[in-house]
Amino acid sequence: MTNRQILQTTSGLMAGMFVAILAGTVVGNALPRIITDLHGSQSSYTWVVTSELLAMTATVPLWGKLSDLYSKKLLLQLSLALFIVGSLLAGFSQGIGLLIFSRVVQGIGAGGLTALAQIIMAAIIPPRRLGRYAGIFGAVFAIGTIAGPLVGGVMVDTPWLGWRWCFFIGVPFALVAILMLQRTLRLPTERREVKIDYLGAFLIVAGVCALLIWTSLAGNDFDWVSWQTFALTGGGVALLVAAVFVESRVPEPIIPLSIFRNRTVTLTTTASLLVGVAMYGGTVFLSQYFQISLGKTPTVAGLMGMPMILGLLLSSTVGGQLISASGKWKVYVVSGATIMTAGLALLATIDAGTNFWLLSLYMAVLGIGLGLLMQNLVLVAQNDVPAKELGAATSVLSFFRSMGGTIGVSALGAILANRVNSEMSKSLGGSGRPASGGSGEGSVPDMSTLPAPMRGIVEHAYAVATAELFLISTPIAALAVVAVVFLKEKPLKTTSGMERLAEESAAAGGKRSDASPAPVG
Repeated sequence: MTNRQILQTTSGLMAGMFVAILAGTVVGNALPRIITDLHGSQSSYTWVVTSELLAMTATVPLWGKLSDLYSKKLLLQLSLALFIVGSLLAGFSQGIGLLIFSRVVQGIGAGGLTALAQIIMAAIIPPRRLGRYAGIFGAVFAIGTIAGPLVGGVMVDTPWLGWRWCFFIGVPFALVAILMLQRTLRLPTERREVKIDYLGAFLIVAGVCALLIWTSLAGNDFDWVSWQTFALTGGGVALLVAAVFVESRVPEPIIPLSIFRNRTVTLTTTASLLVGVAMYGGTVFLSQYFQISLGKTPTVAGLMGMPMILGLLLSSTVGGQLISASGKWKVYVVSGATIMTAGLALLATIDAGTNFWLLSLYMAVLGIGLGLLMQNLVLVAQNDVPAKELGAATSVLSFFRSMGGTIGVSALGAILANRVNSEMSKSLGGSGRPASGGSGEGSVPDMSTLPAPMRGIVEHAYAVATAELFLISTPIAALAVVAVVFLKEKPLKTTSGMERLAEESAAAGGKRSDASPAPVG
């Protein structure tokens, strides 16, 4: 395919990805206001984010399997339709429960987009040229990420709109994406008989959910050392062990364990998991820090995140072009992981009085690292597996990155809640006033209603807690550096996934005909 044909084919795909990114980021700056209006807690704040990540994580492998059975284009359109339903439910939510449920529906749709977008790209674009288009998708990612918080902030600050329009605004874009996919995406549909491993899927989801519920509630609703902790962790581990047992025996597992015999897949999967923990866990609470600790409006908070996104946009676009031109990728992946770790370490030094320009520099460093690393991990894995395993390898990487993000948001959200309570208790220890309004069981504070002395205490508590999240994320990111250092650089292939699959099928057919007569019928 020519570059023009590829761009035409993927235009609807890019539109769909933009919708997914916009829907995920537009609520970031609105969440403090949403949680306050719906009388939610800090735990609710965490679960509004975590529920979407969890649903996306759990369904990515399922979408990958379904793509072997049904039209990839139809599945993409279905995932966008689910996004529309989730957005409408979220916009009309009158309580935290319905909001979290609507985010689950959105997450299921996001799982389809996450899995299928990368599978389709690998099918039609050779790895040697994929870096260039990965850079374009990185640009779409950056634009959606920049536009989301800014649009969300403006809507929250506009009285006649309000936070509900943060969810409604994505609906027309999703409809346009569905129509564009119908018009532009042309893919052959190859059906093969595949039994979906529903038992394995259930065990994986149940096991991960049990551990996430524990990390979210421990220290707030019950002690870290308690019967609830033992029940949730023991049950979660037992379910995951059972999942491994099932996956090792079914003919078509959700996560094929045999794929981990490939060293490249194992290392890139490990790095993706660690990047998910460090990136999502560290950055998802930045908007809360901007608004509570720095006293910024949602609109300004949206603008303050631009240095990180611009760094990501620059590095993903330039890095993709350089990889396609040279065919070399390891130096960019290792550099990205190292720069990401440095960015997290710098952000661990922030407080309520950090200068904006210094904060912008730290965020830009983190964005540059993420842009060089994230999408290229998928490229490296896709380049080193047989074409018939492209879907499995892509789904596995997406699954573990999303799972890392879910674990990071849930676990670090619980740490944030505990640290805020601890800092406020320390500051209010001698006043006889309760340390409420900050986290855990208390509600997220409405800073405009607090007296000046109390506002200063809350600002300090959230600043200290946010910096601690980045401090915890730094060694996790450093482990990702170790993982990518051990990757073996292999030349990028110059044929697409569909071409490679045809070659592999022909070679397999030739071997069968050499060994024995072709079967009748």
